[in-house]
Amino acid sequence: MPIRRFGGHRSLVKGIPPKLSYGYTKMNVSRNDYSVFSANSSAACVELARTITERLGIELGKSVVYQEPNKETRVDVKESVRGQDIFIIQTIPRDVNTAIMELLVMTYALKTSCAKNIIGVIPYFPYSKQCKMRKRGSIVCKLLASMLAKAGLTHIITMDLHQKEIQGFFSFPVDNLRASPFLIQYIQDEIPDYRNAVIVAKSPSAAKRAQSYAERLRLGLAVLHGEAHHFDTDMNDGIYSPPVYRTTLGHTGLELPCSRQRVPFPGIELPIMMAKEKPPITVVGDVGGRIAIIVDDMIDDVEDFVAAAEILKERGAYKIYIMATHGLLSGDAPRLLEESAIDEVVVTNTVPHEVQKLQCSKIKTVDVSMILAEAIRRIHNGESMAYLFRNIAVDD
Repeated sequence: MPIRRFGGHRSLVKGIPPKLSYGYTKMNVSRNDYSVFSANSSAACVELARTITERLGIELGKSVVYQEPNKETRVDVKESVRGQDIFIIQTIPRDVNTAIMELLVMTYALKTSCAKNIIGVIPYFPYSKQCKMRKRGSIVCKLLASMLAKAGLTHIITMDLHQKEIQGFFSFPVDNLRASPFLIQYIQDEIPDYRNAVIVAKSPSAAKRAQSYAERLRLGLAVLHGEAHHFDTDMNDGIYSPPVYRTTLGHTGLELPCSRQRVPFPGIELPIMMAKEKPPITVVGDVGGRIAIIVDDMIDDVEDFVAAAEILKERGAYKIYIMATHGLLSGDAPRLLEESAIDEVVVTNTVPHEVQKLQCSKIKTVDVSMILAEAIRRIHNGESMAYLFRNIAVDD
């Protein structure tokens, strides 16, 4: 007599899906579902997320991000994300620290909701200027990278990092996309007689970026050199270190006695570093009778750009354009641009700047949602990202 076995069994009838216990059909555990969320509920920040989801042919994930009366950030995810690839789009408004908390809280909420992978789409990465050690400061960009990893991010899509070496701060993959193809296309389509233009770097540190534009457009190159704002200089360090001399010879407790006169260590004579003295701003290159196109990765404080435009006008440039990926435009930047000799400022929509456009008619926007949407699609489908970096050299 055959032994009867209890429990789930495999169906012997073809065409009928196998059954699990309690009569449920077998689930597809290898689903490739994905969702896209916005880490900010304000209309200006959601606009880029909606544009990306429209290109992908999906709906924006349902979530609510808001501030409590005591300014704490709260995130409510309104749909299941279990086992899915989740993409969080966070554009950085003027309140940078609140935007960072929104991203961290949403990432952790999705992590605890059993999302399979959490990919941050951060077109402008905040604190990217603080990526070097300065005096007794800290590398805040490295701190932010550690916080995002701890919260649960597994991948980041960003655009035109201030320094490409920032990618080394992360313990997971970072795709640093480029906006230059879109800005170059704008130059070719929207600037009349662009063949008579010259690409300008507003400082020697921006010369590599300007050279990349000039070589692709087959144009000349000019570099501004001289008085410019640099964070590494203009600050004295160590003048009062050790502290100023005491006026009393006595000491209390465990304090060491300190004499009134500083006595150098015997036998040690260190060479004195000469202070930097910047020459008056000059233009290396010919801009007379040409269109000057200043390129940079971001435009925030515009004093340097305004001063550069005045010098270029004096040297004979008859039109001046500014091309930048990230249009932060903080403070009085819109007013200063409107009153300056600059003819047009072209930025992408990595950062919301609709308010600034109302204050300055010279600001134009280039949409980069296409490349962000394609990056999301390729990462979700496991396709190569090399297509998005074609013809991009190491120095670009």
